[in-house]
Amino acid sequence: MGSELGITDAKIEALPEYSSSPLYTDSERVALEYAECMTITGQEVSDELFARLRKVYDDDAIVELTATIAWENASSKFNRALRVKSQQLWKRC
Repeated sequence: MGSELGITDAKIEALPEYSSSPLYTDSERVALEYAECMTITGQEVSDELFARLRKVYDDDAIVELTATIAWENASSKFNRALRVKSQQLWKRC
């Protein structure tokens, strides 16, 4: 899907190293860090991270970002519990 939106293969492949990759902007890095903190069990969104997020995004964007991350997490848990097989949309053709 990302490549259909104009994201380069190099950027998609660099996603595991987003925090240090020069292919990602500061706003992308903070959004991805936020997504990680929301997703990984045992991690919390710190006040410091939320403050950095608010420097880059307005309240509406933060709500939309939070809702999207939460929806994807819930969808993943739902599908896993019901043994819904991956459609492998993440795989490159």
